[in-house]
Amino acid sequence: MASIQPPAVAGLFYPNNPDELRSQVLTFLDEGRAGRIEKPKALIAPHAGYIYSGATAGHAYAQLQSVADTIQHVVILAPSHHLAFPGIGYSSAEQFQTPLGNLKVNHNAISLISTLPQVHQIDEAFEKEHSLEVQLPFLQMALGEIQITPLLVSDADAPEVAEVLEQLWGGDETLIVISSDLSHYLDYKNAQKTDQEATRAIEQLEPQALTYHHACGRTPVSGLLIAAHKHHLNVTTLDLRNSGDTAGSHDQVVGYGAYAFS
Repeated sequence: MASIQPPAVAGLFYPNNPDELRSQVLTFLDEGRAGRIEKPKALIAPHAGYIYSGATAGHAYAQLQSVADTIQHVVILAPSHHLAFPGIGYSSAEQFQTPLGNLKVNHNAISLISTLPQVHQIDEAFEKEHSLEVQLPFLQMALGEIQITPLLVSDADAPEVAEVLEQLWGGDETLIVISSDLSHYLDYKNAQKTDQEATRAIEQLEPQALTYHHACGRTPVSGLLIAAHKHHLNVTTLDLRNSGDTAGSHDQVVGYGAYAFS
């Protein structure tokens, strides 16, 4: 029997009811201005509760409409919030579960990177982690039946992430998703300023310009920027806002950005 990673934040970060979840994600996708990017190779999308960042994530995943029939494999890199560990972690689970069903893990891809010294099997890192999980319903609604390579990044550096991405880069059948929020708990105006700085660094493919204060997923984002520079990708900012624009106060906000690489 297949080992399954159950959802940790269904009913908390997003609806646990399949019909309600399906309706909510479809609304975000419909509002996401599809078709701005013809053939995205990579996306950066936020990972807060859908009430806060779902609309921004919708802008990213709406770009997959034109390539939904082509993409078969999605590599997802997300920061580890609940467990610190050396390098980059993968799960032994064969499937990841959401209220919309199960996504199969691409164990051929896992085998390909498991020999790298920075890559380790760390099942416990996935038990409570939301940053990767909240991307899955969007992928299910945008792409249907795909395989995923879910990875959590902890004590790693950008070149180590870039090395993993290079191993898994593939062709048009492979999409890369980086899960990251932007600034945390600044007031509204300072958050806007900081998030604009982060956006300039992302648009200009300058990982050295990103600091810890710019993004909680700074390391996986920076690794993507290194790989994107090598592969001559262009970046389009699709949406930039914060929790003060959606469902929070302006006193302490969290920033969210959606970016596409093509």
